[in-house]
Amino acid sequence: MMLPGWLRLNSLSFRLAVSAAVLSLVVLVSAGLLLANFFEAALDRNFDARLRAVLDGLLANVQMGADGSLSMDGELADTRFTLPLSGWYWQVQQKVGSAEGDLASASLLEQRLSPAPQDVAERDSDGIAHFYLTDANGTRLRAIEERFKLFGSKDEMSFLVAGNFDELRAEAVAFERTLVAMLSGLGVGLLAAIVAQVRFGLRPLRAMEARLSAIREGKAERLEGDYPSEIQPVADELNLLIRSNAEVVERARNEVGNLAHALKTPLSVLTNEAKLQPGGLADKVAEQARIMRDQVALYLDRARRAARARTLGSASEVEPVLLALARTLERIHHDKGVAIAVSCAPSVKFRGEKQDLEEMAGNLLDNACKWAAQRVAVKAALDSVRSGDSRSWLIISVGDDGPGLTPEQRSQAPRRGRRLDETKPGSGLGLSIAAETAAMYGGSIKLEQSDLGGLAAILRLPAIQ
Repeated sequence: MMLPGWLRLNSLSFRLAVSAAVLSLVVLVSAGLLLANFFEAALDRNFDARLRAVLDGLLANVQMGADGSLSMDGELADTRFTLPLSGWYWQVQQKVGSAEGDLASASLLEQRLSPAPQDVAERDSDGIAHFYLTDANGTRLRAIEERFKLFGSKDEMSFLVAGNFDELRAEAVAFERTLVAMLSGLGVGLLAAIVAQVRFGLRPLRAMEARLSAIREGKAERLEGDYPSEIQPVADELNLLIRSNAEVVERARNEVGNLAHALKTPLSVLTNEAKLQPGGLADKVAEQARIMRDQVALYLDRARRAARARTLGSASEVEPVLLALARTLERIHHDKGVAIAVSCAPSVKFRGEKQDLEEMAGNLLDNACKWAAQRVAVKAALDSVRSGDSRSWLIISVGDDGPGLTPEQRSQAPRRGRRLDETKPGSGLGLSIAAETAAMYGGSIKLEQSDLGGLAAILRLPAIQ
């Protein structure tokens, strides 16, 4: 399946859209990770603040008796500290690491919390350690611990409060899901906005492409329209290039005409003088003057064809040219009864001068009629294989039912002046002239076996759809 132009890997639209999309993705992912980390940090701070409030209440309610035993003066307001293994615990240890003479919440039952030494090694400015623990049920706990010396105590005691951190994880997961959904929606919206922005921003380039195609098809002579300041200089330079090309072609045509006129008179004088002076020298001068005239005509004609081939904006209908040539050549070869069948796709145009198309197709058709027994078939259609520069190409096939050529003869036939059968009329230049003219347009001629049994000449030329 053919992808739209803006989705192809080598398109400017694709590069801009993908680069912007990748950058947006990186920004969105980074923002999502930062927001998730900030949210979790805020949850940790809020949870620690709740635990700190419980710790302050614990410090206010724990008393030491005259016998050195600990007691609780009242109960904490949070009833979760009384539910067995609820995930909310507190404990007070007279000796760190020892359960002897300690005090704990009812929710701990006979269990005790034992933080690792490295957990309580780091403390904040208030002397409180923050760490994580796991209770007997496998519940993850967030805990804080502070060392405090009660009135009447000789040693510091450990006051520890822990809460069920898995409750916060549920809130964090819900937040992360909402965050992913929101950022995904934002990413889709950004991607759509990027595509729309890129296509809108490159619209002037697409308009320029369409107008340049109109110039190549002969529908316009210059690049019209107002363009953004970034590409307006390009449009101006293209207009100057088009005008310069037209001036060069016109100047070349004038120079060719002037040269032809300048040489024609001296050659005519030489020929006439030779006729008035009979003899071997005069005959030789007349012969060489005739050769010079033929050569001048040949190369001047080639120069005119080369100038036309490089002209921008020329376009020619193919079907009318082929039909006119077929009618003319059928009349010329009426004595042989040659029938020429023309099949041409509608609205096919040759990107070049009509005169050159007539010359190329006429030479191929004339050769086919000379060698055909009774039938000549001409087919013209667009080439289904696109070239690397995305140009369209026209294929004109001229086949006959004659004797055809061997592969070796096919390779020799396009050579200038090469005649494979001296019994047929002609100079042997028709096929080579057609090949040279096709090459001036970037095209080519190839000889193959015809479906009718004879020779098929395949002419490939630039086309306009």
